[in-house]
Amino acid sequence: MAAAEAGGMGLTDLPGELLELILCSGVLSAADIGRVSCTCRRLREACQARGKVWRERFRLRWPSLLKYYSHTDNVNWLKEYKARHNAGLETRRIVASFSKRFFSEHVPCDGFSDLETLGCPGHFFEDELMSILNMEGRKCLTWKYYAKKILYFLRQQNILKNLKAYLERPGDQLSFLEGAVLIDQYCNPLSDICLTSVQAQVDDITDKVRKVLRTKNPRHPSLAPKAGEVLIVSDVEFQRQVLDAVNCVLYEQLKYKGNEMDYYNSLNSYIHQVLIRRTGIPISLSVLYLTIARQLGVRLEPVNFPSHFLLRWCQGKEGSTDIFDYMYIDAFGKGKQLTVKECEYLIGHHVTEEFYGVVTSKEVLQRMVGNLLNLGKRESTDQSYQLLRDSLDLYLAMYPDNVQHLMLQARLYFHLGIWPEKVLDILQHVQVLDPSQHGAVGYLVQHTLEHIERRKEEVGPEVKHHSDEKHKDTCFSIGLIMKHKRYGYNCVIYGWDPTCMMGQEWIRNMNVHSLPHGPHQPFYNVLVEDGSCRYAAQENLEYNLEPHEIPHPDVGRYFSEFTGTHYLANTELEIRYPEDLELSCATVQKIYSTVKE
Repeated sequence: MAAAEAGGMGLTDLPGELLELILCSGVLSAADIGRVSCTCRRLREACQARGKVWRERFRLRWPSLLKYYSHTDNVNWLKEYKARHNAGLETRRIVASFSKRFFSEHVPCDGFSDLETLGCPGHFFEDELMSILNMEGRKCLTWKYYAKKILYFLRQQNILKNLKAYLERPGDQLSFLEGAVLIDQYCNPLSDICLTSVQAQVDDITDKVRKVLRTKNPRHPSLAPKAGEVLIVSDVEFQRQVLDAVNCVLYEQLKYKGNEMDYYNSLNSYIHQVLIRRTGIPISLSVLYLTIARQLGVRLEPVNFPSHFLLRWCQGKEGSTDIFDYMYIDAFGKGKQLTVKECEYLIGHHVTEEFYGVVTSKEVLQRMVGNLLNLGKRESTDQSYQLLRDSLDLYLAMYPDNVQHLMLQARLYFHLGIWPEKVLDILQHVQVLDPSQHGAVGYLVQHTLEHIERRKEEVGPEVKHHSDEKHKDTCFSIGLIMKHKRYGYNCVIYGWDPTCMMGQEWIRNMNVHSLPHGPHQPFYNVLVEDGSCRYAAQENLEYNLEPHEIPHPDVGRYFSEFTGTHYLANTELEIRYPEDLELSCATVQKIYSTVKE
């Protein structure tokens, strides 16, 4: 600054390019630029709302948002900056309100009406949620917990809209791959999954197939079309060459295979995971196989074969209704081509001709979702409940009047003790669709209404103090990192009871009476590092001499911070929004320091 004053040169005397370079540097804050633009006409023109300075300020602050703007758009960057800033403030207010309202709820799913009245673009809101999730350090765990919940809900709502729009398109315009991606996105809304990326990976595999095909037959018709075009290959021998090349690339070069060892893993159903792990179940591998073959001009068709999804390849007249005019391809079995009899050997019993028929894109999605539903029913952990909820949502998006699945959804919400008003809406819809369900509907309605009344009377979670006489034998406190003496797992305490509060059946099954103090000792609610929640006897727990963070998804529900030795229980959090409106700085000193450098 002194150097600039000695030379008699002011800021407005600088060349335009240098002035713009200074104003666009990361040294100045938005508040600085705002103050600079108020000093004189030259600087006001340099900092015009639609100019490079505010665009650069926006880019530096929120780089991931630039993808929503075109280079040809005449954008008021100052207005966009203010809108995004205000969206950040509103987002944090909502996250804070969620942490207060839903601390005692099992799953916060009935308070999202706030989000429907947001006065800002949805991607601004999502971007701020992501910035909360990406905050460094071991603090703000509660904010991160609820930001994740809200983001999960918002993205699922958008994906559900996209799925419904997809299903409304004509059948011949439905891509099997796009449908698989939508299912994947809905069940994994926090993952970065997009059709463009998945399609690019499939295209890369297709290019490898072309290379193999070129070495076998340089004049093959599948190699002739220009980029973006698909030539339908009608000659059966040419089609065979394509399928041989697909098998060579997928199963020999890239080592794709059916996941026989871990068949019931939900990752086998997610197309982006199939591409990463190179393994899957019959239907997910069939979608990949079919997509590659169609891009090379071979029109394979999906077959909803019982217990084992297949593809069919016509050997006779196109559109033939004779099942013996087709070969059946087992993508799970390394692309093996099967006859009708061999298909029956595959599943071990005879089936009628209808099971060899082609199915629609919607029916393929139905089976994919049905597989996820069955996986959700197999387990009884909280995470599998989420899978069951997600797959039910998907199924009912396709078949909104399916009474069986509506009742399953109502029972699930009732079992989890969440969203009772939604349970009543579902039951009312079921009663209209099928009056014969009156008995089951009436039972659930009665108990749901009782739950709503009890909830009105709740005064919040019980506050327990070690100083109370009934808790005098409690040795450990909430937030301590413990180790189980018998099973060796690490955990953090989030609650306790002065004696075992579980029923006699649980006490008997867990062999509690074999403990020296039996059920007549404090029992602790603990979050375990494997993601489970357990109930442990005091004599089975000991201090962990090397305490570390417990990677449990619900840690933020109960704790706000990990200190390095223990967790701090939730309190009301106040986090100031970065670069707030009241920021103060030595603006001129910053500017001249930049000039000097």
